[in-house]
Amino acid sequence: MSYKFITSAKLPTRHGEFDIHIFENQDGQEHVMLTVGLPVVNQDAIDMLNQHDAALNQQHESLSERPVPLIRIHSECLTGDAFSSLKCDCGPQLNTAMQAIQEMGCGAILYLRQEGRGIGLTNKIRAYALQDQGHDTLDANLMLGLPADARVYDMCGPMLAHVGVDTVRLITNNPNKVAYLTQHGIDVVERVPLLVGVNDMNAEYLATKRDRMGHLLDKDFNTALHLNK
Repeated sequence: MSYKFITSAKLPTRHGEFDIHIFENQDGQEHVMLTVGLPVVNQDAIDMLNQHDAALNQQHESLSERPVPLIRIHSECLTGDAFSSLKCDCGPQLNTAMQAIQEMGCGAILYLRQEGRGIGLTNKIRAYALQDQGHDTLDANLMLGLPADARVYDMCGPMLAHVGVDTVRLITNNPNKVAYLTQHGIDVVERVPLLVGVNDMNAEYLATKRDRMGHLLDKDFNTALHLNK
């Protein structure tokens, strides 16, 4: 699937000012990238990557001198990001990543419009109802005849190419994101863990991520849960 850059503008937030970039695929689905310290190097890079030519101008002086950017791939979560749901850790993850990128002065949030791990908002709320009956997040999806995780990350390459990024420090607990970027020519030089927003309401959700979905939540998860009780 191809992606193209549409427009950009300044976005002041409580964490600081970002540049906001909008991308769209051929089906009209929009994705968002927030950047700090990452000027556009070649607006044709999107088309180049869609044509399987990922070459970027590595000799550009600004690219060689800037630090490795801090990147967060964040899938849309209306309930967590906008409504501050305690069922997940999405809202705290997004805000912590935004703050960290502002403090570093070089990085991006790739905000992907794939609600509910790609199953959509309605099915996500249906899954919530099953969770209320005692099923974990993975089983709830499967009981609805849906995949455990339907997200894709093919838009990440074109978005990063837009600002000349092919080497990243990735903020994530999900090894699948590291693997995907690596397989598609993005050098992940560091995985930066992100353990925030732990509470009694999402402890089982996070444990399911760790125990059944392979997320890298270490012993600090239990410590964080204890401290929030």
